[in-house]
Amino acid sequence: MKVSQIVKNLQLTKVTSREDLEREITGGYTSDLLSNVMGQAKAGMIWVTMQGHHNIAAIGALIGLAAIIVAGGTKIEEDTIIRADENELPIFTTNMSSYEVTGKLYALGITNQQ
Repeated sequence: MKVSQIVKNLQLTKVTSREDLEREITGGYTSDLLSNVMGQAKAGMIWVTMQGHHNIAAIGALIGLAAIIVAGGTKIEEDTIIRADENELPIFTTNMSSYEVTGKLYALGITNQQ
């Protein structure tokens, strides 16, 4: 499934401006513990978090994530958006909880089965 399809299905709000919304998503990961994401998430995944600071953009770019969804209505820092745009990493926001977003992604077929 493509990032653009997730955005449409979950009615996400885009906060970045330079990204590839046609990238295929290879799986999903949900965590707010950054070291856990660095060790477990894989390139092409979509990451669900409640973190809004600039480190999420750095980790997303380092891993090669397809996108990041910031859940729970968390405010995203301007520096985060700038860093994500520099790396063409799409970041979206939603008022849904991380639990709800993760469940909806799974229902859409986003799993981590290889």
